Amino acid sequence: MAEFSLDLNEDQLQIQKWVHDFAETVIRPAGHEWDEREETPWPIIEEAAKIGLYSFDFISQAFFDESGLLLAIAAEELAWGDAGIGLAILGSTLGLAGIASNGTPEQLIEWGPQCFGTPDKVQLAAFAVSEPDAGSDVSSLRTRAVYDEAKDEWVLNGTKTWITNGGIADIHVVVASVEPDLGSRGQASFIIPPGTPGLSQGQKFQKMGIRASHTAEVVLDDVRVPGRLLLGGKEKLDERIARAKEGKRTSSQAAMATFEASRPAVGAQALGIARAAYEYALDYAKERKAFGRAIIENQAIAFKLADMKTRIDASRLLVWRASWMARNGKQFTSGEGSMSKLFAGETAVHVTEEAIQIMGGYGYIREHPVERWHRDSKIFTIFEGTSEIQRLVIARAISGVHVK
Repeated sequence: MAEFSLDLNEDQLQIQKWVHDFAETVIRPAGHEWDEREETPWPIIEEAAKIGLYSFDFISQAFFDESGLLLAIAAEELAWGDAGIGLAILGSTLGLAGIASNGTPEQLIEWGPQCFGTPDKVQLAAFAVSEPDAGSDVSSLRTRAVYDEAKDEWVLNGTKTWITNGGIADIHVVVASVEPDLGSRGQASFIIPPGTPGLSQGQKFQKMGIRASHTAEVVLDDVRVPGRLLLGGKEKLDERIARAKEGKRTSSQAAMATFEASRPAVGAQALGIARAAYEYALDYAKERKAFGRAIIENQAIAFKLADMKTRIDASRLLVWRASWMARNGKQFTSGEGSMSKLFAGETAVHVTEEAIQIMGGYGYIREHPVERWHRDSKIFTIFEGTSEIQRLVIARAISGVHVK
């Protein structure tokens, strides 16, 4: 087990600089363009693939970093460049996390690299959980997976919504209900390979922020996949369902196992947005003059910046703690993963709003990026569990009571 330390080692510092340089020179200059276009920034993803940043090898290195901090460090730097483009680069990681959290080692070895493809043939992955009537309440999924024993195939039907890379991904990891009466305990995850008949993209959403990241519905119409593409295998699923029917405890269900692993990384992205806005507002406050002096000399402005910096550093500590705990097998006994995502997400909204306030009218126009960062920040209090759901998780963890 790695000791928890706030001192990054030489490898981590080099990777942090490597990702930051890419974010500064490639991502940030393109942020406004791709926000306006509302399209997947394929040229930038391809550039990231060429240098190895968008790759199974790099994400694996980040996942297996003994400190658990490497993915959080990279996510913060990418979002510092631009949250929409950063999510376009990181979006496939969620599909990979679904495979890693629920699949066998053999499934991870076979399908993990296909989530990213190669520099010559970039591929995308998607993790499909949410549905029109099942967002925060993942126990009420209606997408069904029925086993066809004669053909050893699973048949999936349903509609997923709010899916990052939905419909355009090469690999879709879909969570479906196998035993609806068991709620979340009767769910399983399935890999849907490229070109599988019956899977199509539904509505593509026009969003307030992170507009360079593709978000759409995924429609499943009699989608058939071989039995071997049930993550974890049928024997393990049958054992889990049998235990659930007997009223015994079961391991984390398919969706939550993935979200538990990804929440600190989501918090790190929010942290990157907040840091970008704080740095921009600080520079502006030093240069902008009013009544004959720099506006940072006024307590009203200086105190805003002091609070912004304090919340950013507190967010990073929570994100790093949760990342370290997850990697080193420490249970989130107080909802530490949810704490990191909750606080960092709300910090991003607060800090970007304060940055706009510091800049006044200039903060409100598209000539400056803070208005885009503010729009981008809001989703971090909504997706992968709203702030209200995070508080529910934390409350249940600290009280032992099933708070509703």
